[in-house]
Amino acid sequence: MDITTKSTQAPPPPPQPTVAERKRNARGATRPGDRVFLGLARGSGIFLLVIMAAIAVFLTWRAAVAISKDEGNFLTTFEWNTAGTEPVFGIAVLAYGTVVSSIIAMVIAVPIAVAIALFLTHYAPRRLSGPIAYVIDLLAAVPSIVYGLWGALILVPQMDGLFGWLNDYFRWTGIFSWEEGPARSMLTVGILLAIMILPIITNVSREVFNQVPQMHEEAALALGATRWEVIRMAVLPFGRSGVISASMLGLGRALGETMAVATVLSPDFLIHGSLLNPGGGTFAQNIASKFGEADNFGRDALIASGLVLFVITLLVNGAARWIIARRKEYSGANA
Repeated sequence: MDITTKSTQAPPPPPQPTVAERKRNARGATRPGDRVFLGLARGSGIFLLVIMAAIAVFLTWRAAVAISKDEGNFLTTFEWNTAGTEPVFGIAVLAYGTVVSSIIAMVIAVPIAVAIALFLTHYAPRRLSGPIAYVIDLLAAVPSIVYGLWGALILVPQMDGLFGWLNDYFRWTGIFSWEEGPARSMLTVGILLAIMILPIITNVSREVFNQVPQMHEEAALALGATRWEVIRMAVLPFGRSGVISASMLGLGRALGETMAVATVLSPDFLIHGSLLNPGGGTFAQNIASKFGEADNFGRDALIASGLVLFVITLLVNGAARWIIARRKEYSGANA
């Protein structure tokens, strides 16, 4: 006699839809609310692309008008004279000043911001981290003209001691030689920009570090890791892409900062080998200082320099996206 036995095992769970299938289902949503939301989201993305394209077309059109009448080389000329019978202008000094001041700001601000974010999330007690984070949030909302006034009235007079020390011990490098002039130089601008972008990088980095899965840190502690080893092995790898994004946000503000730089810097159209000697210029500072007194052609020339700044900003953001894409394994979404 055959005896049949029923399996006591539970039936296998139904297969879960893949990511592609979920996206396909979302695109084919039939509920009215889903269709409205999908249309609004898609329209917002398309509208943003249209705005970017309109800005690019406007800048390119006005820049082409100015560059076609430029008697000098737009990329290498060390002069800005758009009011003469033969206009001559170039962006060599402006590009150099913008890039150098932004690099100085990033070199100073990023390590300090990451250190502050780590202190607030992993070292400071809660009763101390809360007020400090609140103050940093307030610093991010301070207008740039306030930073500029503070830099001109407080920071610049206090830089003589630092400049003298750098000149005494590092004059041999060439970039830290000082001729006893006023401290309205690229190094001062870079320090001021570092102070301005510090709250932005700190706030975003702090939020990223707060999202580190607790199990990652507990696993490292269970293996006998010290607090620093936990940060090095679990926190920093997880937050790497977030810190890069925060740094790019700060760099974007440093590249386009106007009033603070115009208030502190003594502009000229020379590239100085030393970061301590007064002079130089940036794209945003030059546009702000010359736009009011420029004629139609002069404004077209300033728009041409704005186009270069626009391209630099796009390249910086594209580079950041490329770096983050290469580090997808460190993305918080994939943790």
